Amino acid sequence: MRMKQPIPLNEHAPLLNKPVKPAELSGVENLIRQMLKKHKTPFMIIRKSVLEKQLSRFQKAFPQVTPYYAIKANPHPRIVKFFAKLGTCFDVASAAEMKLVLKQGAKPRHIIFANTIKSKEDLVTARKRRVRLMTFDNEAELYKIAENYPGAHVILRIRVANRGSVVQLSLKFGADPDQGFYLLRKAKGLGLVPKGVSFHVGSQSTNLENYLQALELTAGIFKESKESGIPLSIVDIGGGFPIQHFDNEIGINFERMAGQIRRQMRELFPKSTQFIAEPGRFFVGPAGVLVTQVVGKAFRDHKNFYYLNDGVYQDFSGMMFDHCKYEFKTLRRGQKYMSVFAGPTCDSLDILSSNEEVPELFVGDVVYVKNIGAYSSASAVPNFNGFEPARVILV
Repeated sequence: MRMKQPIPLNEHAPLLNKPVKPAELSGVENLIRQMLKKHKTPFMIIRKSVLEKQLSRFQKAFPQVTPYYAIKANPHPRIVKFFAKLGTCFDVASAAEMKLVLKQGAKPRHIIFANTIKSKEDLVTARKRRVRLMTFDNEAELYKIAENYPGAHVILRIRVANRGSVVQLSLKFGADPDQGFYLLRKAKGLGLVPKGVSFHVGSQSTNLENYLQALELTAGIFKESKESGIPLSIVDIGGGFPIQHFDNEIGINFERMAGQIRRQMRELFPKSTQFIAEPGRFFVGPAGVLVTQVVGKAFRDHKNFYYLNDGVYQDFSGMMFDHCKYEFKTLRRGQKYMSVFAGPTCDSLDILSSNEEVPELFVGDVVYVKNIGAYSSASAVPNFNGFEPARVILV
């Protein structure tokens, strides 16, 4: 099928706002220019070099922690395959995700079924595919696992503080820590193999105390279990590691946080302990660049009002489901005006920002967003109002 040509930049715009010359563009903007010659907007660029960089950052900051990429952040098959080739492990939440990562080359022993509530059918699939390691947080789940996957290796997920996190996951998951040993003993009694404890401090967590307190609670459960003849070996520190969404964002220093978490690990657990983690956003978020174009323009409430060909039902879905804010950028330069960006659908909910300072734009001009590789396309609604999510392009 012949590809439609992208909408050209408006060459009749005032000289003050004309697109800058390629030599004046940043590396990202040069990449966008190249992609516009080949692809129709909207499209999502995923840079493999950044995926590899983020993996390397994590491994350097946590040399003793094995990362399991949480594919819910972005399950695009080519991203999964790329990480599989790098030898990364995977965190899946369903049989469908499990089949996806296995199809892309992951090994069963490199997968954790990290959903504390699993259907019987999904447990049967895990047994058939030999994905043995999984989480739980309640007694009823243990009976279900024991019935459908005898001998499974189980990790208890406990509820921990999520203070300061953008998305608080302890509202839905995690057993009370004081019930931890009881549940692990129950697991053993049902013929399962208790392996360890997991926790999640919430998404985009910049509160170091959440991690430190969670590790203390976990160490207490390890101690009680060992004294009662149920030695544990795995500590899963979850995900939630923060990234920058804005170029000048302050208050996020992953490496500094990691250093203090490592220190706590050394003090509380023996050297033989196996540490794992479930980074999702941290791996794929910074790799993504969403490229959109202005398809309509109006003047409303004393502001320029720009309609883009991507919105909250598409790749800005993270604004609804992930409580995320993004930094809008353009390929134009010049005097800036307070402006509004809206998506293409007929829903008034589809307003992306009401207070963006950008140069005057014209139909066909590019608006792009960096650090949007996580959740955005993963939680997009297919074809709402007939508008498809952006095409994902790995470069």
